[in-house]
Amino acid sequence: MSDCILVLNCGSSSIKFALFEADAVPPRQALWKGKVEGIGGDNPTLTETGVVGRGIGLDAVQPYHAALAQIRERVRARLGGARLAAVAHRVVHGGAKYFAPARIDAPTLADLRSYVPLAPLHQPFALDAIGTLLQSRPDLPQIACFDTAFHHTLPEVEQLLPLSFDAWQRGLRRYGFHGLSYEYLSIALAERHGQRARGRTICAHLGSGASLCAMRDLRSVATTMGFSALDGLMMGTRCGSLDPGALLYLMQVEKLGIDEVADLLYHRSGLLGISGVASDPQLLLPREAGDERVRLALALYVRRIVREIGALAAVLGGLDLLVFTAGIGEHNAVLRERICRELGWLGIELDTDANKHGAATISDPGSRVVVAVEPTNEEWIAAKHAAAYLGLG
Repeated sequence: MSDCILVLNCGSSSIKFALFEADAVPPRQALWKGKVEGIGGDNPTLTETGVVGRGIGLDAVQPYHAALAQIRERVRARLGGARLAAVAHRVVHGGAKYFAPARIDAPTLADLRSYVPLAPLHQPFALDAIGTLLQSRPDLPQIACFDTAFHHTLPEVEQLLPLSFDAWQRGLRRYGFHGLSYEYLSIALAERHGQRARGRTICAHLGSGASLCAMRDLRSVATTMGFSALDGLMMGTRCGSLDPGALLYLMQVEKLGIDEVADLLYHRSGLLGISGVASDPQLLLPREAGDERVRLALALYVRRIVREIGALAAVLGGLDLLVFTAGIGEHNAVLRERICRELGWLGIELDTDANKHGAATISDPGSRVVVAVEPTNEEWIAAKHAAAYLGLG
């Protein structure tokens, strides 16, 4: 095996990992990948290529560090005699300063910790992993790849928040997220759809977190997530766009503290909050016929997506290509159908059979808008950036 790049994608309760050959442009398919899920819960699991998922034991006091240690042990076993050339990390927030991949040292790590309040579900865990590796392997290059970077092309009018101008000067602005996913799509869509992809494109990254990105010439020109990862679409447990007056009411009248409000917005809202059952549409769909709250949660989820696609189509002046990606976008044909049905006024006509089977193109040949399903590959984008940054290959 040649030199390799390890990619880590750290969330609050999971760590995804993937190993790529360290070519100048790494192969898009990882040599080996996996994930630890349920960190901090009662039944954490480890899944990896070629191995059936299994339960693992993690230290109760520091389960996250224990999970990372198990991943490192599996990486060492997988590498054999090959050299680990670098570790690439998905870092959600780069703020107003980081627009390109950056090698992390102690001062940069300290700087990135200042963005933790803007992405508390992801930022601290990625930075903790970087800090752990800096201590144990200071010789090993670590490259941070920022989810906000792809949206650096947003025009100023899309970045501004309608607050006093000095807020803009202090760095309060709309940044946009899921950038590694959208960056991959900007490559894959050009390959699959050619010139059409360079027109008016809206990409829907629908997973546990969710956002839309409007692209023109495969560059971000508008997006639904803004200052934080709470903005925009309704998500699994996050609220999405919300009247700030509702927050004032919760604090002033219902006397919720800041931490209680944060917990509500990040962990007890969205599909879980409305349904009271689950955050995953796949678990909710079988129950909607007999549960009004579940039906309402799914209806609101679709409505918010449809509303925001309409808004972005207005910004673009029309729509040529609509793309679904990420866990829900790639695998939930029922929700894709409901969304597209509500967007018929745009000229979208769905091919029911193609949608059911998750084909690359799921629109009817007569549809004015091409509708596509494109699996994302954030890990490859991170590996590609690390290889380019270090001049590997």
